[in-house]
Amino acid sequence: MGIEDWPEQTRPRERLVREGAQALSDPELLALLLRVGVRGKSAVELGRDILQHFGSLHGLFGATLDDCTEVHGLGMAKYAQLQAVMELARRAIAEQLQAGEAFGSPDLVKRYLRMKLGGQRHESFVVLFLDVKNRLIADRELFRGTLTQTSVYPREVVIEALDYNAASVILAHNHPSGMPEPSEADLRLTGALVKALSLVDIRVLDHFIVAGPLVHSFAEHGQI
Repeated sequence: MGIEDWPEQTRPRERLVREGAQALSDPELLALLLRVGVRGKSAVELGRDILQHFGSLHGLFGATLDDCTEVHGLGMAKYAQLQAVMELARRAIAEQLQAGEAFGSPDLVKRYLRMKLGGQRHESFVVLFLDVKNRLIADRELFRGTLTQTSVYPREVVIEALDYNAASVILAHNHPSGMPEPSEADLRLTGALVKALSLVDIRVLDHFIVAGPLVHSFAEHGQI
């Protein structure tokens, strides 16, 4: 039975309009993006199978094109739709950060960084550059590494911060391993960046580590 044959009160699209998007399950929301299922499966059943295959929404949205084309019911068009949804969500949050005070909304920053870094399989080091009112000027991925190590050069971070005329920065990187706790190397690097940036009167407000859906804040743990 296809979704169009379900009772109207149980169809995902009608339920979303009537009850709001938050009332739908992850497979139901995904079904609205997929629009159609495959032979023998409705779009909701296909959505459930896709989520089981990738393990989570983070796993799905972090999947590569090759990963998606290996799954029956996905392909280049569906991959493009998923990436477009993620990018629109990132840009919507970035607009809020640019319009308001980023450091005054740590939960907003965490959501933004989870979407930006949470599904990546490689390690990235990102810097958010803020103005004197802690509004977002720009964010840049300055360094990219392997699954286990990224080389970060404080001098290049300082140069970028000066180029943007930033008053402060928020640092962030991801742990593809899924463990958000900072290593000794992470702590040493943070100390070196705080020291280097302080020489040009630029504050480091926080350093976040993103590990899938988990985010560790150095400031919240007294590590900065």
